[in-house]
Amino acid sequence: MKNLYTIIKKPLFTEKGSSLKELQNKILVEVSRDANKVDIKKSVEEIFKVKVEKVSTINLKGKWKKYGRSIGKRPDRKKAVITLKKGEKLDFIEGA
Repeated sequence: MKNLYTIIKKPLFTEKGSSLKELQNKILVEVSRDANKVDIKKSVEEIFKVKVEKVSTINLKGKWKKYGRSIGKRPDRKKAVITLKKGEKLDFIEGA
């Protein structure tokens, strides 16, 4: 079994994420690339003590970028959109 604290990397603070949080009670986090939906749900429920209704994942491929004369690639990422059950609240800034 994977460590619960290595599955969730960081919360994503974007305009889309803040509107999802306010309107639909969803949070946006970056997760480990080898994590599946069941692992993500278990880790969020265990760490933050909230009930999760649904988890959706998005795989993002890294873009190719030029750095001076050389070409490099940004790393691939995986995002998760976590829907909390009604009445549940999770705020990363307040910590509750």
